[in-house]
This record gives sequence, structure tokens and C-alpha cells, in this order.
Amino acid sequence: MNQGLLQWRSHCLLSSSIPLSSIPRTRLIISANNAQQQQEQELSAREKRQLRNERRASNSTNWREQVEERLIKKPKKRFATWTEELNLDTLAKLGPQWWVVRVGRIRTVDTAELLARLLARNFPEIDFQVYTAAVNVKRKLKNGTCLVKPKPLFPGCVFLRCVLNREIHDFIRECEGVGGFVGSKVGNTKKQINKPRPVSDVDMEAIFKRAKEEQEKTDRAFKEEQKEENLNSRMLSVDTHLDPNDDTQLDPNDDTQSVTESKSRRVSKKASDSVRNGSSTAKKYKLLVPGSTVRVVSGTFAEFVGSLKKVNRKTGKATVGFTLFGKESLVDLDVNDVVAETN
Repeated sequence: MNQGLLQWRSHCLLSSSIPLSSIPRTRLIISANNAQQQQEQELSAREKRQLRNERRASNSTNWREQVEERLIKKPKKRFATWTEELNLDTLAKLGPQWWVVRVGRIRTVDTAELLARLLARNFPEIDFQVYTAAVNVKRKLKNGTCLVKPKPLFPGCVFLRCVLNREIHDFIRECEGVGGFVGSKVGNTKKQINKPRPVSDVDMEAIFKRAKEEQEKTDRAFKEEQKEENLNSRMLSVDTHLDPNDDTQLDPNDDTQSVTESKSRRVSKKASDSVRNGSSTAKKYKLLVPGSTVRVVSGTFAEFVGSLKKVNRKTGKATVGFTLFGKESLVDLDVNDVVAETN
């Protein structure tokens, strides 16, 4: 009976005799993970959730803070759909704002006045302001009057303050001399429009300040120019009353007196020349009668003799008819180049 039976040995005894260091490490990790999974399967759902939260809290980085930072960095969408972004009626929600209208560079002020008149006529119920950053440049004419001409600081730009919507936007776009609004392109590949962009109050305050400073600067320069002209006129009036032959009235070391003396002599010489020329021209006009025979003294037709047809005193021209190759030709000559032929 005992010959056919094999002797039984316990595996625990065999394994106890093998040293732990000889067992591979991967097997130990796998066995530990299996044991942990078995333990988690035995736990309830609530206990599993608590374990998961404890593991997350044990990590060095907080995942909630990371998610919040990502959400803060990501810009929020102002419009739900792209068609809503293209709707210009949404600009009315911003309230009264400053907008920049592009116009022609040469007629900036005229276009701004035209735009203000058209808005007041077609939209009397809305409140609006049209502003052109310009400097009024003053210039004194020869007849003594003062000419004021506006000089725009931003040529081609007109600033408009109103509550903008699609109706007002389209009306301004159709006005004469207007090229549209300053803004940015919005939309997608299907449709794109140039949506107006408002100007901040800080930028408008800076524009107002610059226009005021430029206006004060130009006014100051005009006043200084007027002072210099008045001073020069006074010096000339004083010099005309002085006797140029009297050496006791002038100081040879004074440069201003010598300069004013030379100027007064030039003015007196010019005045005398003008009087002489005026008297001589008056005599010439008396002698030059239409139909009389005249002779050319100088110029291209020198020593030619012809008949006087017409005399224009404003331009100082005389129309003379010459007979050339059997045909009469009319030529406009200067009055000073023509002399009446005496018999």
C-alpha cells in the first residue's frame, strides 16, 4: 500500500526556506496592488470617494486652483453666436460713446458741418455732438482785415458722440464725403464687416487738451507778429519826420537809426518814382486814343507802326493792329512799349 503513495509536503514549508530577497520586486508590487484593489472592492462607494479625495489632497499641486487659473485666463465670449456679433444694434447697449468717422483729408471741416446739419435734420430726437480737432489760424491781410482759417490737427477724422445703432450707422455711411467708421473687422469666413470701435474718454480728454494747447500757441505767435509789425510801422513813421541831411539828429554808432534811415530813403524814393510814373502814364493814356497811329519802341515788334484798336487801363495793355503780308494782325502790347505817332 505504501509503495504506490507519494509522500506529501507542505508548500508553506518549502516557501519558508526560500529567502525573500530572491523573489523579484515586480511580483511584490503586483501582489500589493492586487491586495489594495481587493480591499477597495470590499469598500462602499462613499468610502471610495473619501479615499480619492484624500489622495488628491495629498498631492503637492491643488487641481482646483489650476482649473480656476485656466478659466480666468480664458477670455469669456461676449456674444453667444457670430451672427449676434455682426448685429450693429448691440452697439446701442454701450450708451453714448465717441466714434471716429473717416472723411476726406482736404474738406474735413466742411464735411463735419454737413454731417451735423444732416443729423439734426433727419434725427431731431437724438442727442449728438460733432467735433473736429482744429486750430483757428489767423492771418492779417493787406487791407487790414483779419482772416481766420481752421487747420485740422487730425486731417480726415471727425469725432461723433451719440448712441450708435444700425440705422444711424448706415445713414452716416451714405453721407457725401464720408468713408466709414474707424473700427475692426469681425465675423468669420462666411461674412465679415467693419464694426466701429469707440474711443475712450481718456483719449478724448488728451485730444481736447492738445487742441487747446495748439490754439494758445498759434494765438501767441499771431500776437507777437502783430507787435513786430506795429513796431516797424512806428519806426518808419518816426524816420519820415526826420531830416536826412541833418547829421546832429542821428548817432553814427546807432545801427537801428542807420537801418531805419536807409528804409525811409527807399520808401521816399519809391514814392517819388511812383508819382512820376503815374504822371507819365496819365499823359500816355491821354495821347493813346483808339484809331490813332502808334509806333512800337521796344520788344519783339520794335519800330513797327500800326493802328491802336483798344487800351485797357486795368491791365496796362494796348491792342495794336499791324498789316503783315497784306493781312491785319492784332497784337497785345504793354502801354510803355507803345508811343503815339505825331504827324
